[in-house]
Amino acid sequence: MRFRYIILFLLLVCFAIGQTKRDPRSVGLAGAYSTVADGIFSVGYNPAMLAYQQDKPFMLQLFGVDFGIVGNWLSLANLNTISGKTLYAEGENPENPNDNSKTQLLNQLKDSGGLTFFQDLHIPLPLLNYSSGNMALTSNTLILSNYQIPYGFMQLLLEGNANNPDIDMTLHYEIMGVTEFGFSFAVPFDQLALGVTLKYLQGLFFMGIDPDSSHANLVTTDEALYGEGVYYLRQGIGGSGIGVDIGLVSRNINGWRFGVSMINAIGSITWNKESMIKDILAGGDGVYGNDDDLFHFTWAGQALNDSVAIKYIYTIDSLNAGTIGNDNLFWNNDPEDQIVPVPLDKNGNLPEFKMDYPAIFRLGMSYAGDGMLFSSDLWTGFTNSLFSHKGWRWSAGLEVTKFESFPLRLGYAWGGSNFQELALGFGFHKGPVIFDFGFAFRNGIWIHSMKGVNISTQLTITSLKSRKSKPKPEEIAPSPIPKDTGDTENTEEENKESFEESLPDAEEKQ
Repeated sequence: MRFRYIILFLLLVCFAIGQTKRDPRSVGLAGAYSTVADGIFSVGYNPAMLAYQQDKPFMLQLFGVDFGIVGNWLSLANLNTISGKTLYAEGENPENPNDNSKTQLLNQLKDSGGLTFFQDLHIPLPLLNYSSGNMALTSNTLILSNYQIPYGFMQLLLEGNANNPDIDMTLHYEIMGVTEFGFSFAVPFDQLALGVTLKYLQGLFFMGIDPDSSHANLVTTDEALYGEGVYYLRQGIGGSGIGVDIGLVSRNINGWRFGVSMINAIGSITWNKESMIKDILAGGDGVYGNDDDLFHFTWAGQALNDSVAIKYIYTIDSLNAGTIGNDNLFWNNDPEDQIVPVPLDKNGNLPEFKMDYPAIFRLGMSYAGDGMLFSSDLWTGFTNSLFSHKGWRWSAGLEVTKFESFPLRLGYAWGGSNFQELALGFGFHKGPVIFDFGFAFRNGIWIHSMKGVNISTQLTITSLKSRKSKPKPEEIAPSPIPKDTGDTENTEEENKESFEESLPDAEEKQ
């Protein structure tokens, strides 16, 4: 039992401190990172960058934290716009027929499917993010949650039931925790490098509304309101899967570099498998899903195990001004009936369910000049799920390196789910210490207009001589041969000794 608590404590430590593939430097550059990432931070963007860092010292990440939250509408500016005012569709305001504030708001929400919120926390296991040469070992724990209040609900709230006979009221909700353990390596060729990351995905927990089995609507008529809904929530404790990242990066061509990568080109997690996580959480009796568990989901005060799901059903019948006080207008299934057993498979085992791990495609370029670094990325996801979005996003970043120990960063991104983002960052790189901080206004470029934030910081150590590239052979060429002084009495043997003395000794070579 003591061993279980020790493991749980280590897991909690992992949730308290951390780093991520979205490190502070990438935050400060607004994600324009796939051809400038360094060492362990190449993982998650383009592992091929490891091939061009073989002449640099090792990198070991000590700690860090990265947290982000963003929505699609809620901001100080938007709240001030509607505070104390009446919203009108075009033509409804007798004093200003051109006032269409309500229509504009609804159009903004319609494009996103409703009012959305996304939160992510990225966490590594301490001291398990290390790179040396063209290889890296990394760990990354992600806690992701995604909420969406349906557009139909916002439409009903702002417009009532006028001209809306059938309103979609389906909620969307998912929360997931997963830890990635990755081994990355890169192979350089003449003109480019190939990099690969092989990942083991350890599922921690998942709960979400199954979109294929859930629906809800509200039907309006001239006489009354009708509606029905079914929400099927499935959960998983302990899962496993694999993931593969692939990247290509060109060599440095007069300061320019180009790259392409596919993050999670292969990736999926299978839930409800036997796992160490479930054994740890099961408590003293070794059975998961009762009161002595270290953690479990609950519903209506009852502990849930992985053999049950939640099925919430409701109906609204003939709701109008005359019947609003009737007790039988709204019906939902009894809380005990909402917890339903998951049907077993043909072999009598609990069925496993599989989730695709979202993939991201990236194109990148960068230019390194005297005292500055410019980078740009273009990327997209293939599904609107968790950290992925089906929409292209472009970003550009500038890093001022005139003062090597104190780099400054500025980034801007446009498109995707966050629409636009302004990012700032700085670093302190001195000797073995690499400290970075990044901050971003998400879905807005000012404090009053931002709809979310991203804060990231980390501390990494490297060689006592800093993480500079080792001198190349041509940079330590032998000293020139002394000029002939005109003394013809020097013998050939003396001239040879003079030349050998001009060469650097072993200490100078180092």
